[in-house]
This record gives sequence, C-alpha cells and structure tokens, in this order.
Amino acid sequence: MTASTPPTPDPWAPLRRPTFRFVWIAAFVANLGTWMQTVGGQWLLVERHSSSLLISLVQSASSLPVLLLVIPAGVVADFFDRRRLLLVAQCVQAVVAGALALLTAAGRTSPEVLLLFTFLLGCGAAAQLPAYQSFISDLLPRTELGAGASLSSLGVNLARAVGPAVAGLLVAPLGVAWLFTLNALSFLLFAGALLATRSTQPATAPAARAVSWSSLEAGGRYVRHSPAVRRILLRLVLFAVPANVLWALLAPLAESRLGLSATGYGVLLGAAGVGAVAGAVLMPRLRTRLSASQLLTASGAVYGAGLIGLAFVRTTAEAVVVLLPVGVAWIAVIAGLNASTQAFLPDWVRARALAIYQMVLFASFAGSAAAWGAVANGIGLTRSFGLAGVLLLATTVAGLWLPLRRTDIGDRTAVTTGFLPEVTALGAVIPNDPLEVVVRYRVPPERQAAFLEAVGELRTSRLRSGSTQWALLRDAVADDVLVERYRVASWADHRDQHDRRTTPFDQEVLQRVGALADSVSPAEHLLFVVVPHAPRHVRTRTRTGA
Repeated sequence: MTASTPPTPDPWAPLRRPTFRFVWIAAFVANLGTWMQTVGGQWLLVERHSSSLLISLVQSASSLPVLLLVIPAGVVADFFDRRRLLLVAQCVQAVVAGALALLTAAGRTSPEVLLLFTFLLGCGAAAQLPAYQSFISDLLPRTELGAGASLSSLGVNLARAVGPAVAGLLVAPLGVAWLFTLNALSFLLFAGALLATRSTQPATAPAARAVSWSSLEAGGRYVRHSPAVRRILLRLVLFAVPANVLWALLAPLAESRLGLSATGYGVLLGAAGVGAVAGAVLMPRLRTRLSASQLLTASGAVYGAGLIGLAFVRTTAEAVVVLLPVGVAWIAVIAGLNASTQAFLPDWVRARALAIYQMVLFASFAGSAAAWGAVANGIGLTRSFGLAGVLLLATTVAGLWLPLRRTDIGDRTAVTTGFLPEVTALGAVIPNDPLEVVVRYRVPPERQAAFLEAVGELRTSRLRSGSTQWALLRDAVADDVLVERYRVASWADHRDQHDRRTTPFDQEVLQRVGALADSVSPAEHLLFVVVPHAPRHVRTRTRTGA
C-alpha cells in the first residue's frame, strides 16, 4: 500500500486565528511607523542640503543599537514574559517618538538631535525584536509554527519595504513632524493589541538564570555549531551589504539626480513597496517551484541588475520600472531567510538565536549605510549605485558555491533523553558548578570507521545543545574502547540538555552512534573539585665566611 503524500501546509492559516491576526496587523502598523520615521528623518536632512554621509547616518543610528542590545534582549525574551517586555518597549518608544515630533514641529530638531532620538528609538526596537518574533510563535499550535514564522518575517520585511513608500507619499502633504507623530501613534496601537491578548509564561521560572553568562552564551554556541544557521547568516551579509545602498541613498539620488521633490521621492519608494507586496503574494508559489538557494540566487541577480539600472536612469518613469522588480527581490531574500531561520530554530533557543540573526542583519545595515554614504561623497551617487550592483552580482555568483543547507530536518520539539540522577557533593546539591560527562563505547574494529563518522554529528549535537568542550579518546590498553568526554558550564545547563534542548533529530544522532557500539556505559557525571594551594616553603639563607 502506497503512503499518501501529506497535505501541503496552508501558508495563510495563522491569519485565520483572531489573536494572531490582531497582533500581526498591529505589529505591521508599528513597523510601518518605524520606517516612516527613518524616511522622515532622511528627508528632513535632504531639505537642509546635508551631505550623503549625514543622510545615510540616519539609518546607521537606527540600526546600531541592535548591535549593542539585541543579544541580551534575546536572553531576556527566552526567560521572561514576552508580552510585558513588548508592552514596555512600545510605551517607551511612543514617548520618544512623541517628543521628537514636538521638537520638529517647533523647529528645534537639529541633525544632532535627530540622530540622538533615532538612536533612542533604535534601542527600543532592538529590545523588542527577539521578544516579538518568539511571542508570535506562542500564539499558534506547533503545526502552524512554520507558517507563522513566515508570516511574522513577511510582516516585518513588508513593512520595511512599504513603510518608506507610505512615508514618501505623506511627507509632502503632511510634513516630517506629522510622520513622527504617526510613528508614536503606531506604537500605542501595538500596545493596545498586546493588552488585548493573553499573557505568555516565561520559558523557565528562575529569573536569576536569565541573566547568567551561560544563558547569554547558549545562543552563540548554538549558532556557532549549527551549519545551517551559519550559512544563512553568511548569505544574509553577502546580500545586505551591497543591497542596502538603495535604502541609504535613494533620497539624495531622487533629489540630485532626478530633481524630485518629496512627492516624487514617495513615488519611487511606492514603486519598491508595490514590488514588495507583489513579492509577498508570490512567495508561497515561488517556494513550491524553486529551492531556497535558487530563489536567493535569482533574487540577488534581479536586485543587482536593478541597482546598476538606477545608476543610468534619467526619468522618474525609468526609475519606477527598475524599482518594481527590485522590491520583489528584496522581500524574497530578507523575508525568506528570516522565515527559514525562525522555522528551523528549536523553542529553547529561538529568541537568542534570532537575536544573533537580527544583530548580523542590522550590523550589515548600520555599517553599509555609513560606508555607502562615504563612498558616495567620494565617487558620486550614480557610481555608488553601479558599484553596489556589480558587487551584489559578484556575491550572488559566489553564493552558487555556498548553497543554503537543509532546514527541514524534522520536529524541533524538545524530547527527554533519559534518566538524570540527583547530583550532590558532600551532602549539598551543586546546581551551578561546571561538570564533565564521560560515556564509554565498546566498538569492534570493523565498525570504528562508521562510528567515527557518526560521532562527528554527535559532537556537533552536544556543542549545539550547551556543551562547552568535547573530546573523544581511545583507551590505551583496550583499543576497542572509545571514551566520549564533554564539559557543561553548570548542572542546570546539563539538566536542560536532557529536558529542553534535545530535539528528535539530536536523539536520532545519539541512537545511531549507540547502534554502532556493542555496549554503551552509563554516563558518569564528574564535578570539579577545588584543591587548596600548597603552603609556600620558607627559604633561608646561610651566611658563609666571617
């Protein structure tokens, strides 16, 4: 009897759930406001005939805080109530955006003041990013997490494309101060949506563990030992650095090259936004026809060609024609990579690993925006766009030798791997001291080659789930005995390895290694012992002579 093909998951199913839909729409509006804020700040400087470098620093100021705050924010989001964290972030950002709107309306916003307030708003965005992406998953059953991750990513990145377009169309009739006001109101709307949703529980109870150094390191260790996530981050940087010239320098290009006013600039941003919306609609169909790597390559080629085209356009109509496919390519890459990352990550580390993803993304934005501004000051705007396009085509071709790895490797739900004894030392439970775990395998010589290949995957699994060191040793007397030793930062981390951090995929690796051995010893758990220093020997000198 032939097994039936499982039905294809509906990519829009989460939007049929009222709570998810309400929060998703409110977050989308808040993200629209954020990008309206960025465009308003850039156009304020354009009107004052500021340099390309100063204009590009608006985006750098909004992206830089992510480098400083998003990693600790990811740790906090994995251990505390995400809904409350998001509420606090929205209220703080609403106050900051409202104050900037008042200063701008009063004519008191200098470039220095603008960059300072932009930086403060970026701090709020950095604090909420990991919490939002994890919170949105809390609103769905596990069967819809993949679709929810895709929609979450789509909402964030669609706002990144559409927000500037809306701002460009509104800045002329309303003025920059009203854009800042709308941004403040968008944060209040999101806060209201959060108040109407149920609260989520922290991933684990003790708050002290949330701020521990081992918790902070866990996300980094997971990414470092996850080839699939590392490859996603590499391809993200290769795309984002040259591609970001569009968002950093389109405003001065529109004003100096095409002679456009704020309305004309809005038309250009609107073209990119329409392309992004079209890309969002086409994404589910494109994913069924193209692999993730093929979609990334095609989008990079289209975007790179579009940047080169912008270097040669002479009319608004030509620029609009170029920007439509560029918008499609932008949403396909940024939303696609983000969704793949979210769907791949297990629950226990999702917020921390997504924080690293966001840090890499915004580092690319912050650094490249300032760099392209400096390049434009040196060689001109049109040459900068042409150079960025050539660079993006080059990185896209190089990416053919760096394809994305599989992220559909099964269920990411945590499983318990086995019995874990109560650990005591001198009668007291030791929850936070480092320990080593020792497992002995008896493997006949004819199976040792296969065992060594399989144990390489086990090494990656151990390190990804929290081990800090790993080694395999051979018994000097019995050459069929191989000894696995790995170190864990604390007993609490090791308990998490058993109860929260091991996925069915990791368990399958462990079972495959065990099947190649004739016998596997019970794990030995060794705690480190502090040995007091030996007393110093007192040296004496003997005088010789008279």
